[in-house]
Amino acid sequence: MSADDQQFLDMLANIPGQIRQHSVVVAEHVDKYVDLAAVQVRDALNSTTWLPDSVRSRLPSSAPPPPPVVIYNSTYDRVQDWFARHKLLTSVVVVAASYATYKAVKHTRSSRKTRRAKRAPNGGRLEVVVIAGSPTLPLTKSLSLQMERKGFIVYVVCTSIEDEVLVQNLGRPDIKPFGIDITDPPNAGQSIERFAQYLQTPHAAVPGAKPNYLTLKAVLLIPSLTYQTSPIATIPPSSFADLFNTHLLHPILTIQSFLPLLTSRLTPPEKRKGGQPSTPKVLVFTPSIISSINPPFHAPEATVCSALSAFTEVLTAELRPLSIPVTQFQLGTFDFSGFTPSRSTPQIQGQLPPAETLQWPEAARHTYGRNYVSQSASAISAGRVRGMRGSSLRELHNTVFDVVDGSEHADVVRIGLGAGLYGFVGRWVPRGLVSWMMGIRRIDELSAWNDEFHANYTPPALASEGELEDGAESASENDDMLGGIAGSRFINVAREEKWREASPNVWGEDPKSPKA
Repeated sequence: MSADDQQFLDMLANIPGQIRQHSVVVAEHVDKYVDLAAVQVRDALNSTTWLPDSVRSRLPSSAPPPPPVVIYNSTYDRVQDWFARHKLLTSVVVVAASYATYKAVKHTRSSRKTRRAKRAPNGGRLEVVVIAGSPTLPLTKSLSLQMERKGFIVYVVCTSIEDEVLVQNLGRPDIKPFGIDITDPPNAGQSIERFAQYLQTPHAAVPGAKPNYLTLKAVLLIPSLTYQTSPIATIPPSSFADLFNTHLLHPILTIQSFLPLLTSRLTPPEKRKGGQPSTPKVLVFTPSIISSINPPFHAPEATVCSALSAFTEVLTAELRPLSIPVTQFQLGTFDFSGFTPSRSTPQIQGQLPPAETLQWPEAARHTYGRNYVSQSASAISAGRVRGMRGSSLRELHNTVFDVVDGSEHADVVRIGLGAGLYGFVGRWVPRGLVSWMMGIRRIDELSAWNDEFHANYTPPALASEGELEDGAESASENDDMLGGIAGSRFINVAREEKWREASPNVWGEDPKSPKA
C-alpha cells in the first residue's frame, strides 16, 4: 500500500471523532437556548390575565419553597408598631398622662406660691375682706382665721349679739364683727354707709405711725350648709318657709345690701389720680354634691342650692359690665375635724331605721321608709362622701386667696372631694341609674286612698268633744263601708282653709288614734 493510500485512511479514521465533538457543542447550545425560551414562554403565559388557571404552567412539585424572610426589629420599632395597632388606647393614655402632669405641675406651683396680702411700708394692714356667714359655721371660722393669717383685716357679718360674742371669742384683733340687720333695709343701709366712711378714713396700725387708707378686696358670702333630709310629703310648709328665709332669702338680701358699696368703687385718695379704681370681688360658696345629682329626700338642699346658683349667674351677668368679678365656689367634702366635735359612727345598713323615720306617721313610713333608709346608708348621704375624710382645707384657702388676689379668674370653681366627680355624674349619667346606685327601689304596695273618709273628716284641733265623737263615728261608718282600706293613717290633702291651718303637713292622723 502506498503512502498516499495510508494518508487517506488516516483522514477517514479521524472524521467520527470530529463529528462527535461538533455534535456535543451543538447540543449544548441547543439545550441552553431551549431552556431560556421555555422560561420566557412560561413567564409570558403566567402574566397573561385571559388564560384560565388550569392552562397556566406550574412549578414542579419537587421544587423547594422559598426560604422565609427574617426581619430583625429593634425595641423602638416594636413599640411603634404596638402604638400603631392600639391607637384608641394610646390616645386615652396620652390624654390621662397629660392631665395628670398638668395637675401635678399646677399643684406644685400652687403649693410653692407665697400668699400674703399687701402691707404698708410700716407693716400696717391695708386690705379688708368681709365674710357674710354665720360665725357658728366651720367654714366661716376656717376662712376668717386663714385670711387673717395671710394679712387681711377680716370683718364677719353679725346679726345678733351672740354672733358678735362668737367673733370676739376668736381672740384675733384683726377679726372684727360687722353688725348689720339685713331684715331692716334702712338700718342695713346706714351700717353700709358707716363702713364706707370707715374705709375712706385713714387709720394708723399703731399710735404714732403713718395712717393709711384701707381697701375692700372681697365680699365672701357663705350661706348655711346644713339642710333637712326628709320626703317632701313629711316636711311642714312652715319648715319650707323658714328654710327659704334663712338659707335663700337672707343671702340674697345680704348681697343686695352690699351692692351699693361694691359699685361705688371706693379708692384711696393717693390712688385716685392716674390709678385704677379698686374693684372688690364677690365670692359665693354653695354645696354642689346634692345639687348636682338631685337625689331623693334632699328637696330643701337641691332647691336652695339650685336657686343660689341661678342667682349667682344673674349677679355675674349684671356685675360683669361694671368690672366686678363674681366667682361661685361649688364645694365638695372637706375635712372640718378641727372645727367640729367628733360624731358617732354613721348609720350602717341593716341596723334600725334612722331616728327621724320613727317620728313619721305610719303611712309615710310605709311609703318612703325603706328607700329613705337605703339612701341614708349610701355613699353620699347628707352630702358627704362616706368613708373618706374630705379634702384638706389648705386647698380651699389657697384657691380663695388666688381669687381675691386676681390670680384665678374663673366664674365657677369646683373644689373639694366629690365636687368634680358628681358634677360629671349629674351632667352625663341617667337619673334612674343614680337612684338605683343609691338604693332606691320600686314600691309596689302603696297606702290606700279613702276619699269619702277624707271628705267627712274634721281635724281634732277644730272640733269640740261632741263633734269629735260624731266625726269618729262617721269615720268608723265610712271605714266599715269601704272595707277598712284606709288603715289607721291616711294621706290628708286639705280641702278647706281650716284644715290647712290645723294640719302641719300633708300627712294626717286618724281621729280614732289615741294620739289624736
